[in-house]
Amino acid sequence: MTSEPQGTDTDSDGETDRRRTIALVDDDRNILTTLSILLQSEGFATRVYSDGHTALGALLENPPDLAIFDIKMPRMNGLELLEKFRDESSVPVIFLTSRDEEPDEALGLALGADDYITKPFSQRLLVARIRAILRRSELVRSSATPSGKDDLPEPIVRGSLRMDPARHEVTWKGLPVSLTVTEFLILEALAARPGLVKSRNQLMDAAYSEDVFVDDRTIDSHIKRLRRKFRAVDPQFGGIDTLYGAGYSFTDD
Repeated sequence: MTSEPQGTDTDSDGETDRRRTIALVDDDRNILTTLSILLQSEGFATRVYSDGHTALGALLENPPDLAIFDIKMPRMNGLELLEKFRDESSVPVIFLTSRDEEPDEALGLALGADDYITKPFSQRLLVARIRAILRRSELVRSSATPSGKDDLPEPIVRGSLRMDPARHEVTWKGLPVSLTVTEFLILEALAARPGLVKSRNQLMDAAYSEDVFVDDRTIDSHIKRLRRKFRAVDPQFGGIDTLYGAGYSFTDD
């Protein structure tokens, strides 16, 4: 395992196309080996990279189903990698890092990470969170291949906002806005009932499974990134309101 070239699929059964692929980016070879063995035993295929610079091109060229990044890496750290990766991809990303400082966690989530786990970590917890995020991803994408045309979910149109769950597409005033699975589910929960205030707990329930525990700061970080993405196409965007102490609502302009 440790002698395999970077980026090589490490699915020992050769059935990568039947398995969900997890990309691992970490400069610690022991972590890469341990995680690959663990994830393969859980039925996943894995690809491993020991630095962010090498990983970026490979992940964009051949996207996995989910990626796990360390933060402290040479050449390009995990935060820089995520920022560049998010410019072109909405593939779910989990940070797995020994850096447990709150600013790093908040920044990672603000840059578009779907979860943040600190080392040392529970292998059972990591696998549970991977499966939870993949289920959310499948929830968003599954409607793109319905049994019949009539089964396609209707697009959500709220003023300048248009969300197409079947294609995981979002536009604002006709301009595309690229969202991660988590961001899409949070926005969908808000847009479903314009003007209705959703608490952080309600948004967590909409975006996360019961076996994944996140705190208020996680939802706040996702909301900040949602606003930033919409303001990139419309500097006057004000579609997400904050009611301090209560939660968030979507304004149907």
